[in-house]
Amino acid sequence: MLENIRNLLFLKSNLARIFVADFIVRGFYQIGKTPLLPLFAASIGAGELIIGFIVSISTMTGMLLKPLFGMLSDRWGRKIWLLAATLLFSGIPFLYQFVSTEQELMVLRLFHGISTAIFGPVSLAYVAGINVYNLGARMAFFGMSRLLASLIAPLLASALLTFLSFEMVFLLIGICSLFAMIPIFLMSDNYVDKPSDHVPILKQFYSSLGYSIKIPAIWLAGFLELLVYLTIYAVKAFLPLFIISQEGGTVLQAGLFFFVQELAHVIFRPVGGKLSDEYGQILVISFGMMLISLGLYFLTNLIDDLFLLPAVLFGIGQGLIFPSSVALLSKNAHDNYLGAAMGFYGALRNLGKVIGPIIAGILLSIFSYATVFNILAGIIIIALIVLMFFWHKKRKYEKV
Repeated sequence: MLENIRNLLFLKSNLARIFVADFIVRGFYQIGKTPLLPLFAASIGAGELIIGFIVSISTMTGMLLKPLFGMLSDRWGRKIWLLAATLLFSGIPFLYQFVSTEQELMVLRLFHGISTAIFGPVSLAYVAGINVYNLGARMAFFGMSRLLASLIAPLLASALLTFLSFEMVFLLIGICSLFAMIPIFLMSDNYVDKPSDHVPILKQFYSSLGYSIKIPAIWLAGFLELLVYLTIYAVKAFLPLFIISQEGGTVLQAGLFFFVQELAHVIFRPVGGKLSDEYGQILVISFGMMLISLGLYFLTNLIDDLFLLPAVLFGIGQGLIFPSSVALLSKNAHDNYLGAAMGFYGALRNLGKVIGPIIAGILLSIFSYATVFNILAGIIIIALIVLMFFWHKKRKYEKV
């Protein structure tokens, strides 16, 4: 970990370079999303329902296209697609100044989502392909770029909007995103082209899709992250309303909750990666899921003075699960299909982000907050039992 930080400071390694590039594009993308995007949508007349759709539509794009771009990076290399994604990250923000209706904004957000649909699976495949050692620690270190961007972006966006118009902030986002080109150009492409191995692109697509569907580790890692993101995004969507509905609850408390959660995630993500390398991914993931289920239970069963404890449990649980699940996938996916596998995995993760708030909203129309949070905790516990059964069978098989 210390070596990774030293390399980052001097941009001496490919991991450091992709870390910096990811931090730049993710950071400025998040500035354009929270809280800028909903405020901009409201300024052109969009209602609450339409704003929710505008915010989530780019995630839907990624859910559909990530497997495709992951497969294309398996075919043509990672670096060219990282450059293409960066061009989209930097170019599309210039178009927001021409948006005047909610329909135009929806179309632009749909197109903007292509940038993350490319960059997400291709960057993960690039990091996984650097070497075969310390996968968990490496994935944990790389994942911190997105976490740091998520921590900084809302505060920076709020500060910029204090002095600049929406259009000027979007222009600034586009200009600054271009700087991600520098570390990407300095990266070596860890993809080895084998022209003799190339097959027609349609055949490769079906082959990659078939491979992704057949590998149990892809489904396991993707399904676990789907459940975790379903839970976390459901909490993100409705916890502020729950806090405000309580006596003495404030918006500041909601903001503090999510800040503490992300901070705990940042701190424990390297720990989770290192533990997964030492003790195995499934065991570490299981412990992380247990912490998240406890956090869900404590949301409505703690006194006010301890309301941040669930935030800490959520953050630690995410820090243990996320690097471990992607390391589990990387270890079990063939190098020729690594991009496609990451894309399929990313699509399942995005599905959790989309359906989490929807499912929670439906349940809240029937049950109380306490009941809904307990139902979500129960879902995590059931998944944990299944995972522990899988781990027990795996250990039994390895001893034979």
